[in-house]
Amino acid sequence: MKIIFLGHASFLIVSEKGTRIITDPYKPGCFEGGIKYAPITEPADVVTISHEHDDHNCTAVEGNPVFVRGEDRKEIKDIVISGTPTFHDTERGTARGSNTIFKMTIDGMNVVHLGDLGHQLSEEEVSSIGEVDILFMPVGGHFTIDARAGEDTVSKLMPRIVIPMHFKTEKCEFPIAPVDDYIRDKDVQEFSGEVEITKATLPDRTATYVLAPTK
Repeated sequence: MKIIFLGHASFLIVSEKGTRIITDPYKPGCFEGGIKYAPITEPADVVTISHEHDDHNCTAVEGNPVFVRGEDRKEIKDIVISGTPTFHDTERGTARGSNTIFKMTIDGMNVVHLGDLGHQLSEEEVSSIGEVDILFMPVGGHFTIDARAGEDTVSKLMPRIVIPMHFKTEKCEFPIAPVDDYIRDKDVQEFSGEVEITKATLPDRTATYVLAPTK
């Protein structure tokens, strides 16, 4: 599969058969200009929306996609998607609401997008998610888990690849931390904006891939 980091928590994932998934598309300029990434113009077959905040729920996506919300299992073309209900905060959603973690089976790999996870995962949630090959994980803190909670999340899920997201950049003015806080002291592979991954090329141990936003 090919993975392209659009920005914030939004990725374009293209399967070997050409199915196009966009995760958590943002609305440019939302939150009084806090999100400055350029509009998403890439078409999609599937769009996952983890929760209803404007930096994650844009529906102005080309290609007449199927929009996926909630935990029900869905099969769309060559992709299987299921959700695990979680929260956007440490107070069981009373501060920022609910959040859905999506697990997608793509090209024989388990791809998990944590959305705006705001708390450490319970044993029940870890069991619901199951085996993880590629993990898209927020690391900026404040609105989501931070670097320290990210370490705990990785130790519980044991992914083969971690791809950080939802961190501060020159195009995100939210009061969150940059990716540096998470990747410090890690063996990191950096990519200009996209990476291709196959089941055969998955690393034996957890690796951290940092992609530069393309928008």
